[in-house]
Amino acid sequence: MKRKAFLSPMQKFIQAESFSGIILFIAMALALILSNSPIRDYFSSIWDYEIGIKSDNFQLVKPLILWINDGLMAIFFFLIGLEIKREILIGELNSLKKASLPIFAAIGGMLIPLSLYLVLNDSSETLNGWGISMATDIAFTLAILKLLGKKVPFSLKIFLTAFAIIDDIGAVLVIALFYTGDISWFLLLYAGILLLVLYALSFFKIHNKIILLVFGIVIWILFLKSGVHPTIAGILLAFAVPIRQRINEFQYVEKLKKTIHKLTKSINTNSLPLLTKKQIKEIDVLEDWTRKFQSPLQQLEYRLHHWVAFLIMPVFALSNAGIYFSNAMIIDASLALNLAVSLFLGKAIGVSVFSYLSIKLKIAALPKHTNFIDIIGVAVLSGVGFTMSLFIGGLAFNTNDVFMNSAKIGIIAGSIVSGIVGYIILRQSIARKAVSNK
Repeated sequence: MKRKAFLSPMQKFIQAESFSGIILFIAMALALILSNSPIRDYFSSIWDYEIGIKSDNFQLVKPLILWINDGLMAIFFFLIGLEIKREILIGELNSLKKASLPIFAAIGGMLIPLSLYLVLNDSSETLNGWGISMATDIAFTLAILKLLGKKVPFSLKIFLTAFAIIDDIGAVLVIALFYTGDISWFLLLYAGILLLVLYALSFFKIHNKIILLVFGIVIWILFLKSGVHPTIAGILLAFAVPIRQRINEFQYVEKLKKTIHKLTKSINTNSLPLLTKKQIKEIDVLEDWTRKFQSPLQQLEYRLHHWVAFLIMPVFALSNAGIYFSNAMIIDASLALNLAVSLFLGKAIGVSVFSYLSIKLKIAALPKHTNFIDIIGVAVLSGVGFTMSLFIGGLAFNTNDVFMNSAKIGIIAGSIVSGIVGYIILRQSIARKAVSNK
């Protein structure tokens, strides 16, 4: 039997994101097909169906699409928060030396698209869309890299993942600071107190999933009612999850040895498929020690990742990517073109130039087994901004269908062009390196 190769946490993350990107593409295509099919009215009405809780003193009723964008996406942002915390503490962003190139790439990948959008924008009504072109969709970009096969250097995938995570930090800050309504500071104060309680528990390595869930729901509602987008609650909650185990490896291994010895001594000699009371007790103790040995952050990230990658993100794409094309359709061509250009050229120029400057100034170094053409290819590829771009677009133009449909067209067009051109550049670069190595 063929033995599976060992996969590191980063390899598992990249593998899952790659498959997620393929499913995300299918969801996007399905949304466009259904939005222009004979059942388009039924498909559209699904997302407008209102559900929620209503009483004399409390009301929380929203259309299904807002439960997805405000509720399910809060879980998506919670996972992003876990990934950010892991990378900052023990991953690719835990030292200035490792983080310098992704940081410079991400800064360029945010500033240049933003600036290009503002320069090309010709209407005060569409000015609020400046944040849309700042984001990179990590799932789509890694899926495109996967199409290139195993010849893509793993260090290049790590670089792309690291600067996309920094991009996410920038997008979260933009949403928190610029895409919020009237703020109720009292409700935010209550949410802040609950968060401080969770942070204090985390500091003392106390982690209880029930407490986190109950506090998380209350904090999410407080953010929702305060005027700050509730997905920000997901990010802040993630930082309350401890990364360190409550017992170390040595303690766990010693306990494991003792438990195995006791279980071996008490082996049941009869043929009944039942454990003795002593064996059950030892297994319970071992399960308790196993929970203490696992990193709460790593365990939550592992359990949530597939739900987010294979359910939440595709559902978001299915509910948000649909555009009905008709002769009567009104499109702001200037906005659509602006977003497409800002994503494609803005990202390509921003990531490439800022990466080049950081390397030339000896602040950063090229990833192993790569050349600068690879960096340019990844820079172009980072213009695929689908998920986060659609999300910010929904916040910027949620009251204007013309602008929202125009933004969707620009985002999809810019992402497709970026994906194709980035793929071609990287494929040619890999081919050249293969020839030169012969």
